[in-house]
Amino acid sequence: MDWAAPLFSIIVINVVLSGDNAVVIGLAAHRLPAQQRRAAIVLGGAGAVVLRLVLTAVATLLLLVPGLRQVGGALLLLIAFRLLKVEEESEEGVKQAVTFRDAIITILLADLIMSLDNILGVAAVANGNVPLLVIGLTFSMAIVIFGGGVIAGLMDRIEWLTYVGAAAIAWTAAEMALRGAEGEAILPLPDLALSSLAAITTVVTLGLAHYFHRHRPRRRAMAEERRR
Repeated sequence: MDWAAPLFSIIVINVVLSGDNAVVIGLAAHRLPAQQRRAAIVLGGAGAVVLRLVLTAVATLLLLVPGLRQVGGALLLLIAFRLLKVEEESEEGVKQAVTFRDAIITILLADLIMSLDNILGVAAVANGNVPLLVIGLTFSMAIVIFGGGVIAGLMDRIEWLTYVGAAAIAWTAAEMALRGAEGEAILPLPDLALSSLAAITTVVTLGLAHYFHRHRPRRRAMAEERRR
């Protein structure tokens, strides 16, 4: 039973630190038809397990790469920005197609970036025990996938949850970019100031998404209407 405590720790670490991943899964897949949504969530989640295994194997080396977290944070902000495109255009009555492939790519890319925070902890607990790592990651990701499915269903019924989800992703991105590999601040600022920067970044990201995906197209359409 020596494996029980490490296995439990791996599952807890992944479930607790992967709440944002479930939000991404829900936000990326909720506009798909029901059957495609389930397939995208399962395939995206399965791919995420494989990526996490690879990441964990090279965790220490990856997190020592200068600027990796900052690049990851910027990419995650872009994902939050793009995920709101469908929501904003839907509000304007524009039918924006969400493809099965795009949903899976979004899930995989976001999970890859967001997993940088917890792979070191998982690698330390597993201590080189690959079977333990595989079982723990698979079980915990099953929980996250289930959570993503629930969130996708809720977003279908409560539209404003998509904006809450995008805000959570943008906040995570900002926090990632503002801290180093061990959670230390990369700027000589107190935690309150760093949190304020993360909040400002989140608001700006959502504001830009609203402007570029809804306000600017609306103004362009009105200008074309006047020219007629």
